[in-house]
Amino acid sequence: MEDFNAVVNMATRMLSRYFRGGWRDSMAAAVLRRCWSGLLQNSGNRAVATIRSKIFEGVRQKSTVQYISRPDHPKLAYQRVKGKSPGVVFLPGYGSNMSGEKAEALGEFCRSLGHAYLRFDYSGHGASEGVFSEGTIGTWKKDVLFMLDELAEGSQILVGSSMGGWLMLLAAIARPEKTKALVGISTAADHFVTAFKTLPIEVRKECEDKGVWTIPTKSNEEGMYTVSMDFLREAENHCILQSPIPITCPVRLIHGLKDEDVPWHISMQVAERVLSPDVDVILRRHGQHRMAEKDDIKLIVYTIDDLIDKLTTMV
Repeated sequence: MEDFNAVVNMATRMLSRYFRGGWRDSMAAAVLRRCWSGLLQNSGNRAVATIRSKIFEGVRQKSTVQYISRPDHPKLAYQRVKGKSPGVVFLPGYGSNMSGEKAEALGEFCRSLGHAYLRFDYSGHGASEGVFSEGTIGTWKKDVLFMLDELAEGSQILVGSSMGGWLMLLAAIARPEKTKALVGISTAADHFVTAFKTLPIEVRKECEDKGVWTIPTKSNEEGMYTVSMDFLREAENHCILQSPIPITCPVRLIHGLKDEDVPWHISMQVAERVLSPDVDVILRRHGQHRMAEKDDIKLIVYTIDDLIDKLTTMV
């Protein structure tokens, strides 16, 4: 029985990968053929029915938006798929939410392999309560830690996009026992603070007089972000690139060379400063900030898939 279940699980995993397509098609197909042949020979239609139910079980399990309450703090909206470890937690970017292309793709991926998945909106974002303009890096870091503590069971792979990459690093430092691997996408560690400091002094003075800094961007419909000076001052308390970063788990950093919002060299700085011996930086030649093209998402999914394999093997 144990042999049957083990081979069914392997065949299911390979079939899921095969349907996703990409650079592992040939390997997945080869393993799948061997698994399928053995299963049919020994178990016949039982194997077919078992694998079919496993493949489509995740598709049928549609997560819905739920809310979690906190004393004296805004309710947070989230979607969760329960499953095996390691789980995956997605952290969106500044002003973004849990319904983007990357978040959706990771949800389908985790469902297909039976792994736990959690995504949520920070306070003031998306479907969560709160006022966006009142949020800070510290506020949203607390949101992330609360969700990790309350809803993320067991070991986790944190996936952070843009500002979510910054929060991912802060969360990994605060919860090392729960964080087993990191995947940063266009990681914006310290970015608001460092970018402001590179402005000409007269521009900074003008922003300080107005109390806000308006940043042009192609990442939202408004074409700009408006950041308050109070936000920037608070963000300085959470900067991490000026000293070694005490993170020792595997780290993968994906960044586009055509990112006009967050320079790719920030990912290089993170890679240089984390203490982990297992760090890879992947630069996408035509990648832009959102990293939401089909091939970008495939790369993100495969990167997480490899980390799951690595962590499972280590266990």
